Amino acid sequence: MSGLETYWKKRDFSKTAEPSGRKAKGPRAKGRKERSERFFIVQKHAATRLHYDFRLSIDGVLVSWAVTKGPSLDPSDKRLAVRTEDHPMDYADFEGTIPKREYGGGTVMLWDRGSYEVEGDPAEGVAEGKLKLALSGERLKGGFTLVRMRPKKGETRENWLLIKERDEQVDPGRDLGAEDSSVASGRSMAEIAEGAPARRPEASAASARPARAPAAAKPTASKAKTSVVKASKGQSRKGKGGKPPDFVPPQLATLVEEAPAGEGWLYETKFDGYRMLAACDGATVRCYTRSGADWSDRFGPIPEALAGLGLERTLLDGEIVVADAKGRSDFGALQRALKEAPSKLSYMVFDVLVLAGEDLRARPQRERKERLEAALDGVRKPVHLTTYLEDEGTRIAAVACREGHEGIIAKRTDAPYRTQRSRNWLKIKCVKRQEFVVGGWSPSGRGRPFSSLLLGYHEQGELRYAGKVGTGFDDALLDDLAGRMGKLARKTSPFAAVPAEARRGARWISPRLVAEVRYAEMTRDGLVRHAVFEGLREDKQAADIGAERAAPLEAVTGGDVKNGTARGRGGKAGARSGDDGMVEIAGVTLSNPERVLFASMGVTKRALAEYFEAVSEAMLPHLAGRPVSLVRCPEGSGKECFFQKHAGPSLPAAIGKVSLAEKKGGRKEYLLVESPAALVGCAQVGALELHVWASRRDRIEQPDRLVFDLDPAEDVDFAAVKQAAVDLAGVLREAGLESAPLVTGGKGVHLVVPLERRQGWAGFAGFAKAFAVKMGELDPGRFVATMSKAKRGGRIFIDHFRNQRGSTAIAPFSPRAREGAPVAVPVSWSELSGIRKANAFSLREVLDDLKGRSTAWREIPDRQRLTRAAAARIGLDLEEG
Repeated sequence: MSGLETYWKKRDFSKTAEPSGRKAKGPRAKGRKERSERFFIVQKHAATRLHYDFRLSIDGVLVSWAVTKGPSLDPSDKRLAVRTEDHPMDYADFEGTIPKREYGGGTVMLWDRGSYEVEGDPAEGVAEGKLKLALSGERLKGGFTLVRMRPKKGETRENWLLIKERDEQVDPGRDLGAEDSSVASGRSMAEIAEGAPARRPEASAASARPARAPAAAKPTASKAKTSVVKASKGQSRKGKGGKPPDFVPPQLATLVEEAPAGEGWLYETKFDGYRMLAACDGATVRCYTRSGADWSDRFGPIPEALAGLGLERTLLDGEIVVADAKGRSDFGALQRALKEAPSKLSYMVFDVLVLAGEDLRARPQRERKERLEAALDGVRKPVHLTTYLEDEGTRIAAVACREGHEGIIAKRTDAPYRTQRSRNWLKIKCVKRQEFVVGGWSPSGRGRPFSSLLLGYHEQGELRYAGKVGTGFDDALLDDLAGRMGKLARKTSPFAAVPAEARRGARWISPRLVAEVRYAEMTRDGLVRHAVFEGLREDKQAADIGAERAAPLEAVTGGDVKNGTARGRGGKAGARSGDDGMVEIAGVTLSNPERVLFASMGVTKRALAEYFEAVSEAMLPHLAGRPVSLVRCPEGSGKECFFQKHAGPSLPAAIGKVSLAEKKGGRKEYLLVESPAALVGCAQVGALELHVWASRRDRIEQPDRLVFDLDPAEDVDFAAVKQAAVDLAGVLREAGLESAPLVTGGKGVHLVVPLERRQGWAGFAGFAKAFAVKMGELDPGRFVATMSKAKRGGRIFIDHFRNQRGSTAIAPFSPRAREGAPVAVPVSWSELSGIRKANAFSLREVLDDLKGRSTAWREIPDRQRLTRAAAARIGLDLEEG
């Protein structure tokens, strides 16, 4: 074990109440005799992002993993668990609040605890990367496995998976995320944040006591308070107040391009405000934001009005707004009202999750509406029961837009309530508006604190630049924002890349502020145009802000929403829908065809299968005979993915096999994708990427396709990559080798050189390496031939390693498992000059010009020879053979 040095370095114990662990010497320390040496705890931790810290006592410390989505009782859920620093044994009793600006700042709950058994020595299991555990906790019971994942290139963190074993404790329907009470004190996260006393009298002093910062660390002014208010005269009240339901993360809607038109939907107004879940029990009311923060003291008369309704153990869902005379919500007016006139706030209630102690989340939307209407019959402002229509969705959306509303929400009448983003709720916007992260500002020469804010959003682990907003500020707002940004100043840009025009004179800040922005359009490069600042979003975390793109309706709903069945795009005869919800395409049956694989684009498994079928004629020549490796993401691109190169029993029969000799001896079966059915089979198993060998099975030892991957450093723009491709192609041409460009769907370009099958792997790989090294020597400020990221700053890595036996490169027309569902596309040299980024092509854009894509490499000869004389012409010494 690594000890506690890292733990100590990360914390200032004069500011945080976390235990230092410097006195306790391990599991036998004073006050801990009653505890098993092998125990575990799980702490729910609302830091920058909500996660669960899973800790095992091993050799006197708590070995720890941050489980981003929390444990699951479903064996099919492979939960990412990131190894963190070891913690002291005292931490097993810690529950409280870490000050915001300290490491791990946020609320910590003791969510579970118990003993564990393990196969073998646990310390050896951690070192070897696998632990098989039997947990006996208050919430987690039965078998679990922790297994370390193979690190990706350049990855520094240690990623593991936490997986439930198949035993009698399996319970896929149980939502552990909804369980928000401490096993030690009985308090909710909100109550712990408030410093409320323990609910359980039997809780130990250590675990029940709220952990507070020392006196030197002052609490923040925004700390929320639970509202326990008296009802106004004339209002009924059934009780003096008790225990309201716990907070539940709200259901979110998927953005689509148009409203559904069929039966089975109801339509509501889309409000522009703050989402609020109201937990009520008599006079006790707690008002939660969508992230679970208790804002009861910020919502003016709303808590008191709800207390006056006398609702017993009820959880409502709705939106806090400020509306004009026509019922149109205004986010800017809401911001002002929160500061200056809370009496103007209204609560628009549209759903009920718990009513009189009964959990209604599994009940259909229509039934929940009926129960809500009965419960809020005769309700008066500032609480309002929202109305809805059941009519033709397109017409309703048109009317809403014409009257100046934000948009509409379409909800399936037969669907349950799910605490996630769902295809059962769809949002259709009239106005282009979304949240962005503020990463900096541009100075002003006109006496203003700043000229514009620099905006971005998170995608693929990076903060992507999204343009500027320079209007929508009054003087007071300019000063307020300038003050906030001044406290977040930093020297370096938080963005992955920024255009030179925006970088000039820019001032950078830590990306913590979230701005709501209205804009006219988004350019193809992902930049907002004619943007107007609407206000700051204090209810959303900057880390959660990603690009919001409207998905095609048919991709989300599965096509025909009038009769509830899925209809293929373009009405292909090869697609068949069954009564069992399955779909058949190219003779392959798709299970769960409406599972979303690319969330931001709403691309389903069915849509991916239809794409593969449509491009099969163009794509299969690049796959025929070549061993194929798959990147499989069964739950979608945003969840866990794995690389598969060998055949297995779970693959569809249409995917072929070829037996190949291994370098270390023996033989293994590799995959072949040689038919439209095989491509559709890839979609069935969630294969979002296909990578191919440089040789074909009939002459596996004589490769026929040389690939140079031009992989730019983060600070190299795509224009430089394109020019590098042109220049390197020119050098290859001097050796008599014509090459073709492939934009990879990621950041770079592949140079592909078709060859006659005469060369063995040694000479083939030797030429590739010699070429890359030579280019690095000739232009060291521009190119590098080593994988080391430390040596690649400002340069382009010529990745020649894809030309070794068993190595692979992305297949032409393959999607990439990245946000936006980009595709690796063959392009001509003339077309390359006009392409602005390597991920410029989506599935739809490829289909729109499939003929042009399939003929892009038509002029490249496919019978070129890699000879010693040709290599010598460009200064390389190649051994033929």
